[in-house]
Amino acid sequence: MKKETIYAIPSPYREDLKITGYRFGSGKKSACIVGAIRGNEMQQLYICSQLIQKLTELEEKGSIVTDHEILVIPSVEHHSMNIGKRFWSVDNTDINRMFPGYDQGETTQRIANGVFEQIKDYHYGIQFASFYLPGDFIPHVRMMETGRQSTSLANLFGLPYVVLRKTKPIDTTTLNYNWQMWNCNAFSIYSNKTDTINEESARQAVAAVLRFLMRMGIIRYNSHSGYIATIIEESNLAVVRTNAGGIYRRLKSAGEEVKMGDLLAEIIHPYEGYVISGILAPCNGIIFFSHEKPLVTENEIVYKIIKRLHE
Repeated sequence: MKKETIYAIPSPYREDLKITGYRFGSGKKSACIVGAIRGNEMQQLYICSQLIQKLTELEEKGSIVTDHEILVIPSVEHHSMNIGKRFWSVDNTDINRMFPGYDQGETTQRIANGVFEQIKDYHYGIQFASFYLPGDFIPHVRMMETGRQSTSLANLFGLPYVVLRKTKPIDTTTLNYNWQMWNCNAFSIYSNKTDTINEESARQAVAAVLRFLMRMGIIRYNSHSGYIATIIEESNLAVVRTNAGGIYRRLKSAGEEVKMGDLLAEIIHPYEGYVISGILAPCNGIIFFSHEKPLVTENEIVYKIIKRLHE
């Protein structure tokens, strides 16, 4: 394993931002794994740390296949992580909306450019990503429909679901999209947590990446075969919104089966404590996403449900 600074940028108020990469094996650029790009992605950082530990053990055993290099970047945005902010601490911009970057632009554009120059030529790109909504997910692989995506490759992670989503204009500045534009097979892995750590889900994510690297002939590793993934379109998920604001009492979590009419959550009056509203399941299915913050506003998305068909 070789530890190196793949990009650094000076800071006027604190230590320089140094982005560290861990290289395993040598030869052609086979796989790059990126962890926390945002400052609250604690689970993503933790998963990378556990993956680095596993890859170190495999390399010591000679289990990195000859002529294959793996690069792991556990954190891009630790300056904001250190002070508890999700986005860049100076101007609140999102580095994952700055790719492929610009070396003469704003700070976050320069960071994105510096990182992307180091990772754009890898054959497989894996990002441990987080969603803009606060809550829990069923672990899954997410891919943008750019015309260059491969669901058959995404299946090889052995996670329960592969989610396809239509590309929107805002997506064109994300790491996943730009990896695909540079002819990289790009995958976003979603664990069930972001700003807290879940050991079981982290182990599942590490196993999924090792399983994929093994199936691609990059490492020698014995693993459980995992799931045969179900492929779903994000647009086909049933979206459940609130009809009032208040304190949020969640009654169902990601992964649970529900029937139409089941009570999913309640909204409580923040001063007087009575139930303002009950949130009901609009269909039979499995909860894919579940909101977890203690407060909600009116018309906020609190659940996404994988609809049961043919029932």
